[in-house]
Amino acid sequence: MSKLKLLTMSDIPAEEVRWLWYPYLPRGKITIIQGDPGEGKTTFVLALASLLTRGLPAPGNTESQPPMNIIYQTAEDGLADTVKPRLTALGADCSRVLVIDESERELTLSDRRLAQAIQETGAGLLVLDPIQAYLGDGVDMHRANEVRPIFKRLGQLAEQTGCAIVLVGHMNKMQGAKSAYRGLGSIDFRAAARSVLLVGRSKDDAETRVVVHDKSSLAPEGASILFSLHADTGFSWSGFCDTTASELLSGSSPAATKTEQAERLLLELLEKGEVSSEELVRRSSALGISERTLKIAKQNQGVVSVRRGGRWYAKLPDTSQEGKGVMR
Repeated sequence: MSKLKLLTMSDIPAEEVRWLWYPYLPRGKITIIQGDPGEGKTTFVLALASLLTRGLPAPGNTESQPPMNIIYQTAEDGLADTVKPRLTALGADCSRVLVIDESERELTLSDRRLAQAIQETGAGLLVLDPIQAYLGDGVDMHRANEVRPIFKRLGQLAEQTGCAIVLVGHMNKMQGAKSAYRGLGSIDFRAAARSVLLVGRSKDDAETRVVVHDKSSLAPEGASILFSLHADTGFSWSGFCDTTASELLSGSSPAATKTEQAERLLLELLEKGEVSSEELVRRSSALGISERTLKIAKQNQGVVSVRRGGRWYAKLPDTSQEGKGVMR
């Protein structure tokens, strides 16, 4: 029998959460990215990874980070004919994208090679795509008692190494179910993750995808992210909106329409010069536009705010004044 050992919270030093992409992707934690097949989950992950390999800030962030190594494992796409061409098209530094060789033995979430690879490469991000392929033989993904210990060890690996672990997953076909119950397997998948992102296709534009921050345990949920997949021009980040998970799954997108409405209002009001923040809030509220939606619209349009005489004023971006205002 092991000896009882008690810890007091007063002896445990407090630590701040560190981020690869605030508030969507925390370091040293598990994040799940899920969606129906063909909706762009993998492309979204590869686009983010390409930014990190070059030390470029993710959408909505302004601070760059040193270029980092990424470990990317996939059980669905060919490395030579699919993954490599996608990374190249996205501008990734492919010398920083590493793959654990599975030719002799398949990888699982409990494999010691995960820890070895992270430690040897100093990787800041580990991606396993899709999650279902890495559970291991004999593990029933629907049984909590089998899934829970695996995710506990995976969470400890993330915490001990400081590596962000991203699990990409498909969704089940339960129409009308809440997003929490649309992920394949046990609800413990979602419980183990500190952040969950839901990727879906915009119902207004087949080339536009929406990424909803469906769960956030360490920070307020972030605005929904937009990206486009064009046959001719490829991938591009497209801004933000406030579409919710239920709207994305139900096929409606009124929140995205509100965002567009807020953007039109901003352009109309700011076309002739500065407007006080109070006036913007008043005019948007009269149209049923929330302050959160207004903030997202300001971010999409690059609106800056300046403080003068104890009041905040908004204006359209002016390259000659770059850096003198702050986003608000």
